[in-house]
Amino acid sequence: MRSRYTAFALGDRHHLLETWHPSTRPERLDLDAALRWRRLRIVDTDRGTAGDRRGVVEFRAEWRDERSSTSGELRERSRFVFQDDRWWYVDGVVSSL
Repeated sequence: MRSRYTAFALGDRHHLLETWHPSTRPERLDLDAALRWRRLRIVDTDRGTAGDRRGVVEFRAEWRDERSSTSGELRERSRFVFQDDRWWYVDGVVSSL
């Protein structure tokens, strides 16, 4: 989860696509260059430790849009699976605060 947040913050499409499970991975990923990710807070986790095959991470990520000078927070509950000796992002549910 933290590596994916860092990839969003750095605009690293390659890492995001490489950590996205092939069954749900988009063909392409467009990132907004004006969006600045400011902070990641892990709110909750469910499983996702050694020996688990699935895990859930709920997080809040603060952002700022440099074009409009607006700020906000993304809250998502993300699902991950462990396959082929690595964790993959499957999907997430975004919730409003």
